[in-house]
Amino acid sequence: MKVSGFTIIRNAVKYDFPVVESICSILPLCDEVIVGVGNSEDSTLELIRNIQSPKIKIIESIWDDSVRKGGLLLAKETNKAFDAVSADSDWVIYIQADELIHEKDIPVIKASMQQWKDAEKVEGLLFEYKHFYGSYAFLEDSRLWYRREIRIIRNDKHIRSFRDAQGFRIYNHLHPTDDELLNGGHKLSVKHSGASIYHYGWVKNPIVQQNKRSTFYKLWHEKDSVEKNLKDTSEYDYTVVCALKKFDDAHPAVMLDRIKKQDWKFDFDTNKKNLSPRESIVRFIELKTGWRPGEYKNYKLI
Repeated sequence: MKVSGFTIIRNAVKYDFPVVESICSILPLCDEVIVGVGNSEDSTLELIRNIQSPKIKIIESIWDDSVRKGGLLLAKETNKAFDAVSADSDWVIYIQADELIHEKDIPVIKASMQQWKDAEKVEGLLFEYKHFYGSYAFLEDSRLWYRREIRIIRNDKHIRSFRDAQGFRIYNHLHPTDDELLNGGHKLSVKHSGASIYHYGWVKNPIVQQNKRSTFYKLWHEKDSVEKNLKDTSEYDYTVVCALKKFDDAHPAVMLDRIKKQDWKFDFDTNKKNLSPRESIVRFIELKTGWRPGEYKNYKLI
């Protein structure tokens, strides 16, 4: 069984992405890792080149910043990296630059890939999500955050990154249009991997977080919307959140040095739930039954 990994990154230093840790977390699972490095304003390319692994293959790319609709630019760049994967790989692991796999889950993931390798009906593997927020000590605790997503797919180029590169869809032809990447395709049939993704996209110094948010907002919205809705503030306000819970487990080992260097403070009363009446009811149902009414699922769990 041959396994490839891929990711994309731009301005990793400027926006403090844990991309080195992210890549290192999947290296034990992969025979190669394709890293699509966009034109950056910092030393991102050097950062990736300094990762000590012969498995890493860098492709450089110029991002088209005029593509603003629905985060489509991220899907386009993700597909470039996917297309660079070796043709003889069986499975392909996609990891975003602020996501990690815990070392304890590596045997489980390997077993799942092996189990379903020859089952053609299984087009991908699903992961649970742990969304950290504000600091490394808190997890999101509301249905407003997605709880599962596909992060392992077949090496089939009919599969394309969908919308803002959060998930994938499969198409009947190899070159879907931009509109199809935003609205078309078919959901992948998947099995659960048995593992989790540790997502650290909302754990940064508040100044860096606000800068990153301002930049990424522009990937989803036209200029008029940016000027109207993007707040002119220097720091992100982490207190504007619905519900959090304490994280009482261990982080991936490759994150420990970064965690020790946290240079801001954030605390939150986990008894405080800023939920609408509807969200409170849905939360109660999920806590009692495990069912999340109205949940968006960009996959078919088989």
